[in-house]
Amino acid sequence: MPTPPRSPDRPQRRSQPSGRPSLPPAPRGKPRWAMRVVTTLSVAVLASAGIGHSVLSSLDADIARVDPFKDMKNRPRAGHGMNILLVGTDGRDKITEEERQRYRLGGAPCHCTDTIMIVHISADRERASVVSLPRDSYAVTPPHTDETTGERHHGHPIKINAAYAEGGPQLTVRTVEQMTRVKIDHYLEVDFVSFMKTVDELGGVKICTAQPLKDSYTGLDLTPGTHTLSGGQALQYVRARHVDGASDLGRMKRQQRFLAALVDRATSSGVLLNPLKFRDVTRAVLGSVRADKGFGTDDLLDLGRAMRHFSPSSSEFTTVPIGQMGFAVKGIGSTLKWDPVRAEALFKRLREDRPLAAHRPRSAPVTRVEVDPQQIRVQVENGTSTAGLGKRVDTALRATGFRTTGVPVNAADHTVRRTVVAYDPRWDRSARSLAAALPGSELRAVKGQGAVLKVIAGADFRQVRSVRAEEPARADAPVVRGNEVSCSS
Repeated sequence: MPTPPRSPDRPQRRSQPSGRPSLPPAPRGKPRWAMRVVTTLSVAVLASAGIGHSVLSSLDADIARVDPFKDMKNRPRAGHGMNILLVGTDGRDKITEEERQRYRLGGAPCHCTDTIMIVHISADRERASVVSLPRDSYAVTPPHTDETTGERHHGHPIKINAAYAEGGPQLTVRTVEQMTRVKIDHYLEVDFVSFMKTVDELGGVKICTAQPLKDSYTGLDLTPGTHTLSGGQALQYVRARHVDGASDLGRMKRQQRFLAALVDRATSSGVLLNPLKFRDVTRAVLGSVRADKGFGTDDLLDLGRAMRHFSPSSSEFTTVPIGQMGFAVKGIGSTLKWDPVRAEALFKRLREDRPLAAHRPRSAPVTRVEVDPQQIRVQVENGTSTAGLGKRVDTALRATGFRTTGVPVNAADHTVRRTVVAYDPRWDRSARSLAAALPGSELRAVKGQGAVLKVIAGADFRQVRSVRAEEPARADAPVVRGNEVSCSS
């Protein structure tokens, strides 16, 4: 449904209360997409200009309100742009028993934050920077009153996700501001229920993986390739911590990939141009979202107007640099201690409204694979009557990094239509990595073939795709852009 034009003689908007961050009109002709990221991440609003004040007001009324900024003093100085603290809470107490069993959500809820992110929206609305704060980060709380017991506490060490259990949204905001010196302008909270409903209402979200992802704790079980995940499956994907040895850091990397895919799905599925679809999606999810009292209808309209254009390459994701893994704290256990110098440099960029990484030209798309091509030995055979095809394939694979023999031979069969990757089952991961470089090729297991893989070039051969080994999760995660972590990349 086309978006109706705005009336030129609409009433002037009410003024913003003092101290509340304003959203200046974006310049004409520039991509005003960045606020869309927050809208999608918060699962609170997916607005379009076709939705009027009356509809938004009714939706706004469905959002549960919290006051995370009450009586807060000595806060950091406000910078340029807007900072939203986005938290995902453990809301398994709202999950049905059938969903608990299917998605492995057993156990008592911890009443803590499962995910913590700072989402920075640049003042010109052309960039969104998302910084993940590991939930096991070592933190020291400000003095506060325990929400459960009413006991007054001095500042003390905790894991950052435990701040929510002790002092709710307010202590969470205060702890994050104290650690980062970044002033938080808005607070948005999402639980398991709203997350699952949002994904289902959007018809699922597409993610891709170069390696199998299996986690017995969450039940996640994905084969290499592209998958469209339902709400429950998406929850398994973003919660999995036992897929590899990277634990929480690996999980945050998958969360970043998923958020990029979620933004892409929400902005390309017609939701933003169809007021009826927008209404259905928002009504299904807003009942499970909590936000600060200052996040109101006017903000929703501003977000909607900013969501008219989108460039995924302008979104950027990173994780706070870690200085010490497994930092032991008595009574708390193993924590992650931030690197003070690199973390301060990161948060300084947020405060100064600067990109997290220097601009770099977009490189050619590269497919991530399980095994480094330099570790894979390959013998190429020409399975056609086309002279020189074997040499062409061998040269292209070698240029991509595979250890070819450099001496292609003719296959016994000269009528091969589809390119074949023949491999010993013991080298199946290498075979999948090689097949990823040969679009449309057939994997064929051959027991006893040994460590050298064989490529039989068929009549369908067109090109060798660039591939690169999947980077392991690192303590100082690099900055990546949305287009670099989506399936299209």
